[in-house]
Amino acid sequence: MSQPAHFQSVPLEKAYRLLNHGPTVLVSSASAGRSNVMAAAWSMPLDFSPPKVTVVIDKATLTRQLVESSGVLALNVPCRAIAALTLAVGSESALDVPDKLDRLGISTFAASQIDAPLVQGCVAWLECRVLPEPHNQSQYDLFIAEVVAAWADPRVFSNGHWHFDGAPEELRSLHYVAGGQFYVTGESLVVHAPEKS
Repeated sequence: MSQPAHFQSVPLEKAYRLLNHGPTVLVSSASAGRSNVMAAAWSMPLDFSPPKVTVVIDKATLTRQLVESSGVLALNVPCRAIAALTLAVGSESALDVPDKLDRLGISTFAASQIDAPLVQGCVAWLECRVLPEPHNQSQYDLFIAEVVAAWADPRVFSNGHWHFDGAPEELRSLHYVAGGQFYVTGESLVVHAPEKS
């Protein structure tokens, strides 16, 4: 499938801002003709230049196998419009349900810099190369990756900033709590530092 209609490049020096507000992500991966998508609540930006991210990927997942085999992954930022899909991919393992992506009707498109699918319906996408840290991966399921390309839906992210206030409600990003409960990104609040006396 081709890339979405609302898909704009994000400068790498601003890529950290796609995750800085703590959204749930969909981790997508592929290797040896197999691909998968799983939800992850534990991801975050780690560095600015070059941009790096971290994400926890459990040993008991197909995504973990694919990421370790390929050395790449994509972090996709889902929104309210695909909340049910986000919960579904996080609740089922492709190791138990091999046709999970087809059964759930997940549409993907090709990444530009890595061999991993990007998920349709998201509002941001980060293409990443894993920076091998065997101890962290084995002991803590923690992966560190460098962002090599970043994209966003310009209806909600442009000029290096999120713009949820004026966007349709269904485009707000998701924040997972537990037991199927999410919060969506709310209204913005700009606070200025107090003047020095």
